[in-house]
Amino acid sequence: MGKNYPGDAGKKIGANLRQFRLSKGMSIEALAKQVGVSKLTLLKIEQGEANPTLSVIWKIADGLKVPITSLLDIESDVAVARTTDGLKLKSSDEVFIAEPLFRSHGFELYRGYLKPYGEYVSEAHQAGVMEFVTVMSGQLTVGVDGDTFHLGEYDAIRFKGDRLHKYTNPSPDLTILHFVISYHHF
Repeated sequence: MGKNYPGDAGKKIGANLRQFRLSKGMSIEALAKQVGVSKLTLLKIEQGEANPTLSVIWKIADGLKVPITSLLDIESDVAVARTTDGLKLKSSDEVFIAEPLFRSHGFELYRGYLKPYGEYVSEAHQAGVMEFVTVMSGQLTVGVDGDTFHLGEYDAIRFKGDRLHKYTNPSPDLTILHFVISYHHF
């Protein structure tokens, strides 16, 4: 298990994935085919041995039609999301890091970090997903459907997440983001 997951979080993700897969009556092979993630990778995740990237987690959540945080099992009556001990989901090149904070009634909240001059391309999510992004520190350029939007500190953007979108940090400083993702059909 990688160092990105505190405690038994990797095992929890694996157990949750297995539970969702079995509840939908899917074999590992069927899920692998549906989400475009190798059978071996899915097996390792289910066994708590993998350190899945953000895009792999998204593919699995989209394929199972569940919110990302339901795989991560972040639930409690009162919760504090501290920067020091949160779950950190990284892009494959580690340029973008997303920290899931909370989930509530079809919404998920995240903190995001985009390295200087970094770029993160997100595949289209399932239909009904809306993204709301606020720049807390630094600058951000968001590309959606060929349109480009430049955001400064405290600027915010909302768009449908069911299309390819790209986040770029055009500056030499770390960009810190606050995300809200809503799932209209959950």
